[in-house]
Amino acid sequence: MPAVVNIAAYKFVFLDNLPALRAGVLAQAEAAGLKGTVLLAEEGINLFLAGSRGSIDTLLHWLRADGRFADLDVKFSLSEAVPFRRLRVKIKREIIRMDHPAIQPQAGRAPAVSPATLARWLEQGADDHGRPVVMLDTRNAFEVDAGTFQDAVDWRIERFTQFPAAVRAHRDSLRGKTVVSFCTGGIRCEKAALYMAESGVEHVYQLEGGILKYFEETGGKGFNGHCFVFDERVALDPALAPAGAAAPAIL
Repeated sequence: MPAVVNIAAYKFVFLDNLPALRAGVLAQAEAAGLKGTVLLAEEGINLFLAGSRGSIDTLLHWLRADGRFADLDVKFSLSEAVPFRRLRVKIKREIIRMDHPAIQPQAGRAPAVSPATLARWLEQGADDHGRPVVMLDTRNAFEVDAGTFQDAVDWRIERFTQFPAAVRAHRDSLRGKTVVSFCTGGIRCEKAALYMAESGVEHVYQLEGGILKYFEETGGKGFNGHCFVFDERVALDPALAPAGAAAPAIL
């Protein structure tokens, strides 16, 4: 059985004194022998880490002792080797860059749909109100090319900062439909859903936990291909195992 535990987690929450928080996270992660990336900003935390199960559990116990991270939702997967070469803990302006300061998920989340409910909607061809469901991929084009939901809308954006302009250009095509924004782990689709709601798109949901949680809870029903990830595994199959796909060129 693979011995390395990989975790992905984020939380939008008001954070202050970021240098001290960074020092604490770095010290704990180094002491646990973990590798990967942790991003900190005033709007929250985003992390991708790998190591032994004991080391992961130690770090999560330490993080959750801070009330701001007590309910941190974590997605787990396994691999034969650590897919990161080093540990980085960074302070950023945003944990996922959108360049729209008015969008503040830490102040209130957009409505979310669970993986089980979404799988049912996709199977029945409509939501529980009979509205057609549009799956909106908020990821970059090269990520979409590795795999996405059947018939998902893909605006071929090259970076997430282009998403707001894409919404403005295509907003009318979403009228009268239930729109489910999705991404790898939930962080982009959470901001995306808030932006769409602010822009006047009705009936918008984010996919709770993103593609990774959907794979974990449904086995990937309705998803074609693999989920691109930003580490040396490159892509994961619906069983959350490395898919062995070739890495696309990233400009």
